[in-house]
Amino acid sequence: MTKWLDDEEQRAWRGLVEVFSGVRASLEAELDEQFGFGEGEYAVLAVLSEADGRQLRMCDLAQRLHLTPGGLTRRLDGVVKRGFVVRVPSSEDRRVVMAVLTDEGMATLEAAAPVHVDGVRRHLIDHLDRRQLGALADSLDAVRHGREQYALDRVRANAGS
Repeated sequence: MTKWLDDEEQRAWRGLVEVFSGVRASLEAELDEQFGFGEGEYAVLAVLSEADGRQLRMCDLAQRLHLTPGGLTRRLDGVVKRGFVVRVPSSEDRRVVMAVLTDEGMATLEAAAPVHVDGVRRHLIDHLDRRQLGALADSLDAVRHGREQYALDRVRANAGS
């Protein structure tokens, strides 16, 4: 039987969806206006910039971005076409394809990062005091931990069947 959301739960859920969607749309528009790509492509560049050697296996990049392999391929097509990322066979296993951030991609990320961070501040951070920001971070950490535990429990349950 479904346990429906009460008023406070509904307010929290709808608030999260509305704020998340609105902030992402604003960041997307600002990046597109100034750099010709959106939040999704920015995320690819950012994740690769933080990886050892500025490269990741395609499957690992997809996992970090919460994308399917097909979704990652579609997302990468634009940044590859622009020369920001290249796909190369792994030196350790030729069956594995690596996504590698190019110098041009890194330079583009470095130019876009201040615009992105300024947007994050204007659309989210600046509307919260330090107590609220800490409470938000703690709440999101709790959700993240709960999702990770749920995923682990499902893997264990499936392994036992």
